[in-house]
Amino acid sequence: MLIIEIMKNALKNSVRLTGYLGSNPEIKRFGDNQRLARVSLATSDYYKNKQGELVAETQWHSLVMWGKQAVFAEKSLSKGHEISIEGKLINRSYEDKNGIIRYVTEIVVNEVLSFQRNKKEKQMIEK
Repeated sequence: MLIIEIMKNALKNSVRLTGYLGSNPEIKRFGDNQRLARVSLATSDYYKNKQGELVAETQWHSLVMWGKQAVFAEKSLSKGHEISIEGKLINRSYEDKNGIIRYVTEIVVNEVLSFQRNKKEKQMIEK
């Protein structure tokens, strides 16, 4: 019974995505060496329309990374990299400089995996 409860809690707010980065990570630093990385991720679904043409539908996701994930993003990720992430969905609101309330949906990343090989790895494979 305990295992079932643990699994239910783990799956309550869990997001897993694989896609391509649409921008370089935006890094912010805070006191005591804290880091925050923000980046956009594109995921695409493909289907054939009535004419038999392949159609791509792309969704954009806002990712937020803290701590170790932010350091990894800063050092290893850039626009166009393919990554997989696991995280949780959050909704928040804020008031912009014109006094308008804005609503944002983001994914706070717990784990990130990059499929991009660095130059040294590419050279080893090509040899």
